[in-house]
Amino acid sequence: MTGRVGSRAAGLALGFVADRLLGDPRRWHPVAGFGTLAGHLEKRTYAAGRAPGVAHVALLVGSTAALGLMAERVTRRSPVAHAAATAAATWAVLGGRSLVREGDVISGQLSSGDLAAARLRLRNLVGRDTTRLDPDGIARACVESVAENTSDAVVAPLLWGGALGVPGLLAYRAVNTLDAMVGHRTPRYREFGWAAARLDDVANWVPARFAAGAALTSAALDGDSVAVSRARDAIRHDAPAHPSPNGGVVEAAFAGVLGVTLGGTNVYEGRAEDRGSLGAGPSPAAYDIGRANRLSRRVGTLSLLGAMALAAARSRGAAAAAGPGGSPGP
Repeated sequence: MTGRVGSRAAGLALGFVADRLLGDPRRWHPVAGFGTLAGHLEKRTYAAGRAPGVAHVALLVGSTAALGLMAERVTRRSPVAHAAATAAATWAVLGGRSLVREGDVISGQLSSGDLAAARLRLRNLVGRDTTRLDPDGIARACVESVAENTSDAVVAPLLWGGALGVPGLLAYRAVNTLDAMVGHRTPRYREFGWAAARLDDVANWVPARFAAGAALTSAALDGDSVAVSRARDAIRHDAPAHPSPNGGVVEAAFAGVLGVTLGGTNVYEGRAEDRGSLGAGPSPAAYDIGRANRLSRRVGTLSLLGAMALAAARSRGAAAAAGPGGSPGP
């Protein structure tokens, strides 16, 4: 244990700061390596049907969690080593700095009128067709991505890390990456990707609602009761129309706090999808991307505090369970 908060909480904080200061590793990114491995494995495991998809996900997520469990056990007796391992894993799986950086670049391109560059850059964040988006459509897509990815790439890994340590960090990122790779409603992945998509929904259910609550808390700390009321109304009335049980909640919260309208019809590989209407304000503009980024940073900070509190509670619970002279579990 490192003081009252424990080495797990200290490692989460260090990894969070590393992401804020450094962003993603420039080379040899572990998540990219996992994606490459998953792509190679898919060539052997793919078959039309849910059972092969379940096996694909179980093998990759299970082995990743086992790697994290091994790291926990190897470093268990050294608080410094355990904090370092947790920090490295946290830095590897978080994507907050990169998300905000992409938003800043797109905002600048929109402000300078370079729509072609903004449409191209937006592909780093969204899966929808960007070729025909106007400035408002680009800004809306960017704000929606900032909102949803704040939950997926910052809040969720922190909370899973607080609850389960390195295994939670790595396993969550494996689940989320597999969902991005195969969890699509296309003919190829409709059945094979079912397990990845459903597991991602489960893994993000609590984090998405925590993220929404953190967005409301941020507005409340600013004394903006109108924004809090707007966000509550959007979550309650608008989020259920969104096809994602988690993305709609987070996007509705951001829409309400920012005072903009998100959602609408998006095109994915020639297929139109109505995502409902979230919020009651004007369409986002380039300026609102910066506001979304600032909200994202605050939600991330509040989530770190929540994850550290969770880690501290888990550490105290493990120590109490071990008893006098015992050794707490991973």
